[in-house]
Amino acid sequence: MSDKRSVAVRIRGQEFRIRSDESPETLQQIAELVDATMTRVEQRTGAVDTLGVAMLTALNLAREVMESRGAAPSSPRLRALIERVEAAQDPVSH
Repeated sequence: MSDKRSVAVRIRGQEFRIRSDESPETLQQIAELVDATMTRVEQRTGAVDTLGVAMLTALNLAREVMESRGAAPSSPRLRALIERVEAAQDPVSH
């Protein structure tokens, strides 16, 4: 039986409660990575829509996971998709 507990983390100034058997420290590190990636995406693209920033963040983190798993051959396609979505989010391009 797993020992799940509820841990509060903060992402983009909003608190989220996560029920997990991971250590609170690990969950905090994950939340900090997501928060930092969202900030980087927002600064790079100028996107202000929270959902758009979240989707771009998910795409960027998914690309990093795929690369760490050795899925580099599909990486250029995913990178191109991310760049297209980022361009669509860019307020200057509208």
